Amino acid sequence: MTTGADIIAGKLASAGCRHAFGIPGGEVLALMQALDQAGLKFVLVKHENAGGFMAEGGWHADGAPGVLLATLGPGAANAINVVANAWQDRVPLIFLTGCVDQGEAESYTHQVFDHQQLLRPIVKASFSARLGALDVMMEKALAIALDGQPGPVHIDVPIKVAEGETAEPWSQAFQAAPVATQPLPGSDLETALSLIAKAKRPIAIAGVDAVNEGASAAITQFCETFRVPLVTSYKGKGLLDETHPLALGGAGLSPKADGHLLPLINQSDCILLLGYDPIEMRINWRNPWSADAPVIDITPVLRTHGMHSVAATLRGAVAPVLKLMGEVRDPGAPSWTGGEPARTRADLEAAFAPEASGWGPGTVFHTLRDVLPDDTVATADSGAHRILVSQIWRCPMPRQMLQSSALCTMGCAVPLAMGHRLVEGQSPVIAFVGDAGLEMCLGELSTLRDLKIPVIICVLVDTSLALIELKQRGSQRPNVGVDFGETDFPAVARAYGGHGVWVEDADTLRSEAEDALKRDGFTLLACRIERRAYDGAF
Repeated sequence: MTTGADIIAGKLASAGCRHAFGIPGGEVLALMQALDQAGLKFVLVKHENAGGFMAEGGWHADGAPGVLLATLGPGAANAINVVANAWQDRVPLIFLTGCVDQGEAESYTHQVFDHQQLLRPIVKASFSARLGALDVMMEKALAIALDGQPGPVHIDVPIKVAEGETAEPWSQAFQAAPVATQPLPGSDLETALSLIAKAKRPIAIAGVDAVNEGASAAITQFCETFRVPLVTSYKGKGLLDETHPLALGGAGLSPKADGHLLPLINQSDCILLLGYDPIEMRINWRNPWSADAPVIDITPVLRTHGMHSVAATLRGAVAPVLKLMGEVRDPGAPSWTGGEPARTRADLEAAFAPEASGWGPGTVFHTLRDVLPDDTVATADSGAHRILVSQIWRCPMPRQMLQSSALCTMGCAVPLAMGHRLVEGQSPVIAFVGDAGLEMCLGELSTLRDLKIPVIICVLVDTSLALIELKQRGSQRPNVGVDFGETDFPAVARAYGGHGVWVEDADTLRSEAEDALKRDGFTLLACRIERRAYDGAF
């Protein structure tokens, strides 16, 4: 006889899910067994937060929704941060929590609180599983998680539902998979087509929605055909190969980069927003152009952010809309005949060159980008290093730099790298993290050891919360709560079964990175840099 847990697990498998991450408890044992029997490998982590980021890393690798499993009470509460990240960073995450049965909850209070009430503000939907309606619930949950802007969906699973036998009929296929749309004819479409047809200085800004739609090929073809320069959000890096002359790199957090990009954008007579969600962007991108600017917004969802104005909104997927635009624009039409985008690209390269001293965070990032193969997937934790590496690191394809760039939470880079390498299994993976961020998730080095996967961790060691210290100093406040002692990270790596080494020059870094590519286990490169090494860097 089929149990409720069997149906939940079977529907996840039908959507392509092959891994689940989390920490078990007595209330989820039936779910764990069912996931295993349905072909989903359960990966034990040391904290639910890390499990959610590993699930996201896996989604970037194979496109299937991530699956996070937590027990009731503290297990559910531990996951709040990563669920909020999935909500803001547009990650399809199925969050399964165990709970006591409703009758017991009326008179049994140990570890019991309302999971759904806690989670509803940060999920697209929350379900309480019921026998007899599990197939339709899972169809809804998966469709909602994937539709429009992806996001987390919570499913609370009572013990009796997971363990209970049921004769409910259910389909072993995912029948409600979302489909792409294109805009209907109307005034906005007419305005958009008129703007792109006559533009002499078109520019595009692409973001996370274009990545999630798989629009890279369409964007590349459009930009090349009509010579349109492309700026991306950090999550959009690689939508156009960043070595391409038309690629102007990532933007959104660096005032130095904004100083070059925003003036160029404001020279444009047609600004194309291609799946661009400004949730990643900082204050410089609030009203970055005038209210009457010629802006076309191609979006899968209603935009209610209030960050900027647009002249035309086209609800639909990026690729079919670009096809319509390509039909009205002459490939021979003039585009930036003064060469302004090329000069901006050259200015950006000069602005983010390696340090003249021969050592510092910029040199670290340039050296590793030079050493590591083109197909390397990089992840970046929040902090000063993330802003700089996101400007320097060039991605040939999308999803080659993974980070939390909407919620901007620390503690994400190492588990993101682990999850991607575990699921994809081939491409080299490197996690860039600050020393404080690494100490948030040191326990996952034991998970990394047990998984036996060759993740490279580059930790920038300056014994300071550098980005916060920079802001603190910039606002003329005293130094409080941002400095700390140095941890012997190479010793920690060795204690967890990996290879660790101190690095203080580019030649050593190059040699150690080359060796790391040959190693079966993980490598920790502890790059010691000066305090205040990021001053003026971004």
